[in-house]
Amino acid sequence: MKNYTITVNGNVYDVVVEEGAGAPVAAPKTAPKAPVAAPKAPAAKAPAASGAAGGIKVEAGAAGKVFKIDAAVGQAVKAGDAVVTIEAMKMEIPVVAPKDGTVASINVAVGDPVEAGTLLATLN
Repeated sequence: MKNYTITVNGNVYDVVVEEGAGAPVAAPKTAPKAPVAAPKAPAAKAPAASGAAGGIKVEAGAAGKVFKIDAAVGQAVKAGDAVVTIEAMKMEIPVVAPKDGTVASINVAVGDPVEAGTLLATLN
């Protein structure tokens, strides 16, 4: 038997794996533990590229690092157009405009660390 601690979708499980003639069987050893959150450092924010912020927020859906700025201040975007691309776990995740509009501000710079919910840009 081997003991493992496994995290699935933020839930921590202690499991025991029994080796035998059949396929390995994994069963929970204890009830799920509360996830252990690492201390979060505040994300550094670049100054807005324009003086006025728009009313439509474009926020990060996941924690990661700003990989690319896909739109510029003053650029017209359609709903679904990429505004910023975030890199998380070696994947590039486009953050898209929720509505049609014009980019009013870009609030991050390439390389900035971001948390889920961080304001990346605004649209008018």
